[in-house]
Amino acid sequence: MTDSPSASSLIIGGAASSPRAPLPTLPPLALYIHIPWCVRKCPYCDFNSHTASPVLPEQEYVDALLADLDQDLHAVYGREISSIFFGGGTPSLFSAEALGRLLEGVEQRIPFAHDIEITLEANPGTFEQEKFVAYRKLGINRLSIGIQSFQQEKLKALGRIHNGDEAVRAAGMARQAGFDNFNLDLMHGLPDQSLDDALSDLRQAIALNPTHISWYQLTLEPNTVFWNQPPVLPEDDTLWDIQEAGQALLAEHGYAQYEVSAYAQAGRPARHNLNYWSFGDFIGIGAGAHGKLSHPDGRIVRTWKTRLPKDYLNPAKSFQAGEKALTNDEMPFEFLMNALRLTAGVESRLYPERTGLSLESLAEGRAAAEQSGLLQVEPSRLAATERGKLFLNDLLQQFLN
Repeated sequence: MTDSPSASSLIIGGAASSPRAPLPTLPPLALYIHIPWCVRKCPYCDFNSHTASPVLPEQEYVDALLADLDQDLHAVYGREISSIFFGGGTPSLFSAEALGRLLEGVEQRIPFAHDIEITLEANPGTFEQEKFVAYRKLGINRLSIGIQSFQQEKLKALGRIHNGDEAVRAAGMARQAGFDNFNLDLMHGLPDQSLDDALSDLRQAIALNPTHISWYQLTLEPNTVFWNQPPVLPEDDTLWDIQEAGQALLAEHGYAQYEVSAYAQAGRPARHNLNYWSFGDFIGIGAGAHGKLSHPDGRIVRTWKTRLPKDYLNPAKSFQAGEKALTNDEMPFEFLMNALRLTAGVESRLYPERTGLSLESLAEGRAAAEQSGLLQVEPSRLAATERGKLFLNDLLQQFLN
């Protein structure tokens, strides 16, 4: 979930000439844990997921995750973990016993914040009431349920293993298990989807009263079945109508948009994802997981782990597949491509605090973006205008030579 576009070829105006200072304070630290197995690979999915065998190597994988974490402990620097996110794949394929042993092992290594947010991704086709009660008892306090649609023909087109009734029941089971904080993941722009279809899905999601809704457009990604065998998707005019009407419907029911595709009830944004978008730190463990780690001397390093589960579980192979220290030239793009996704942007002071570079290094690009009507003229914030949110790539281009 943390894959970011590479900025290795980008040169940012003015940044190269600015010395990078040691970071005054290290950013908050989160943990991402990747569970790479699914019941079945969906045709649109480009995440590192693999079809599960009848028996999953839970014991071996938990052992590997903790050993992987041990190798990243040098970058903790006394911080506590503010949030944990189990992503996949389908993490809910793992037993509560396995996840409990993993969480216990993590907490023995790094202290948890007293109000830590722990999110588990789950699919309706893997919901079992007893299992989710056990998850809640472990301290997992937030679910992200992959609904995508409530309509059978759309679910079939997307290759999902659940039906609409199971999706509705999953939300009820989550609440009965003690989860008062959960996200429903919903797509629009689906094959042959009309405006009425899309709004029907949204109304059904809203009726289930989740605290958070992730609502985003289906895109065709390379190395997927849909990329090689593209379905018929709605015309651009229909997509625009869906976006406008859907945002209005969500706002009407108290779901405020705080990021490009994220809507939350008051006080319920996803803290883990907010950390990503505000250039916080995160350790990534598991097959194919990505991380971003800051060091007191000003170095900021992106890491990525071995992708294939069989290689990740092979003691003869390294967990870490690679790492890259961000250069001064790359830093503005890396920071802004995340921060400007937020509806309110971020406070300007966060840029020097999280990058070690001065605000003056952004001055030229910032002035051009403001003149173009893409960036708000607000000295204390870095935030896109309404037009800038629609043309985010154009906004980021203003910071390129």
